[in-house]
Amino acid sequence: MKTYKFIAFSILFSSLSYSQTLEDARKKTENERFEVAGKEFATLIAKEPTRADYYFYAGENYLEHGDLDSANMIWKKGVSIAPLAPLNYIGLAKYLWFQGDTTAANIQITYASTLTKKKDKDPEVLRQIATIYIKTPKFKKLDAAIVLLNKAMALEPKNPESFLLLGDALQEKTPENGSPAIKNYNLALELNPKSPKAIVRTAKLYQRSGADSLANSKYIQAQVLDPTYAPAFRENAELNMKFNQSKRAIENWKKYLALNNSTEARYKYATSLFSGKKYCEAINELIQVQANGMENFYIERMLTYSYYECTENDLQASYKKGLKASDVFFSLVPADKIVASDYKFKGYLLSKTGNDSLAIIELENAAKADPKKGGELYGEIAKMHVKTKQYVKAIDAYEKKRAGSFANLTVIETSELARAYFYGPKNYVMADSCYANLTVRSTDYAPGFLGLGRSICRQDLKNEKWLAKDAFVRYLELLTPEDKMLPANKAAVMEAAKYVGGYYVLSPEKDKAKAKSYWEIARTVDPADAQVKAFFASPGGK
Repeated sequence: MKTYKFIAFSILFSSLSYSQTLEDARKKTENERFEVAGKEFATLIAKEPTRADYYFYAGENYLEHGDLDSANMIWKKGVSIAPLAPLNYIGLAKYLWFQGDTTAANIQITYASTLTKKKDKDPEVLRQIATIYIKTPKFKKLDAAIVLLNKAMALEPKNPESFLLLGDALQEKTPENGSPAIKNYNLALELNPKSPKAIVRTAKLYQRSGADSLANSKYIQAQVLDPTYAPAFRENAELNMKFNQSKRAIENWKKYLALNNSTEARYKYATSLFSGKKYCEAINELIQVQANGMENFYIERMLTYSYYECTENDLQASYKKGLKASDVFFSLVPADKIVASDYKFKGYLLSKTGNDSLAIIELENAAKADPKKGGELYGEIAKMHVKTKQYVKAIDAYEKKRAGSFANLTVIETSELARAYFYGPKNYVMADSCYANLTVRSTDYAPGFLGLGRSICRQDLKNEKWLAKDAFVRYLELLTPEDKMLPANKAAVMEAAKYVGGYYVLSPEKDKAKAKSYWEIARTVDPADAQVKAFFASPGGK
């Protein structure tokens, strides 16, 4: 969604006192100065309202800006002003092709071809048809584009644009082999050594293949060749941000903004900050972009996520702002543009502001929207249920994440699942199973052995088998003397020590010395305990 709308091209921008040319305006489009370019195209059209190419390239400016509807409007205007000029019909074909109506688009292409002075002899028409086949997201016709571009080069062998487009087509056709594309980009550079466009295309190709360092050097080469070519700085900034060179990225962004400090440019900068996980900085830029009049659901999405991730400010205030942004986001976004993380971050924000019940609903929506991420989300849902002691619901969520394998749960999650089984439905067999897995995976995790011992005890209430002895022994071994004396551990230490002490008194493996050592642990923690006193008063304790 774009904020900027179609400009009435009948208006003469008298404030632009200098004399523009079509080349000037097109160069501003290339430099992503779309608003300024649009004004210059308006001035050119006001001076020469019957020139069809002005309308076509004005539409191209909108297309590059991402405003396809406005592009279509100006191309229609161009057709009505100059019905025998072919380029604006190609513009209409682009619009239709982008919309997926290739049949109607082909009608416009065929008609445009009949309007050339000599059929198939206008190289710019051939190039523009080729761009349709190359640059649309779907329904590409790369072989047809290559044929057209070869025709254009035969007619106009020294035009670098044909070689650039041929490189683009070959790159799309054989993404695993960039050599043919690079060859054509180099040929374009030979024809126009002062143009950085071919170098930036080569850099993007290297970047696409994962050769980030080589791509970086190419972007720098393009910047040196033409310090006014803004996309070289933007692309380099985004690459730097990608491999965590944030300082260099920001330097490149500042150079880009010095050349193109439009609201759209700052929006791109904010998006790059967000992609680079510079969430606090992204918030500041996004707020400024909104103050300049731009509003779309992407901004609200980025604000939602960023307010959750930014930890530099008052967290509760940030979480509330994030929820507000999320509400605005859901009021703006088309249903088919909602993704699982939109529900997820709303759920996280609701949880942080004390609304776990609503948070769970949003996280469940996220899990439904993307079942592949369900594990992560069900883990969060389970934690919220544990927090409110809704153990049965917690078990349901954890079991969905476990999906039959404890490997899908972290050590802490396995512990929480065990606790849920123990305290919820009191399913001590399942609690035993969870704790047993936990103690194998984390042999130094004392609470795991405590839980295992307790689960076993609940299955042998009369201590007929004494199966919990080893778990309680290991629990006590893992605690330092200081740990044993902590108030939080008192009840557990007493439970374990008295159990093991009782084992060495009552089980077939009687051992007076070992019994006394464990009852001594209990006496150290709580000398007033009645069972402790009774043991030491007995013959075995003397």
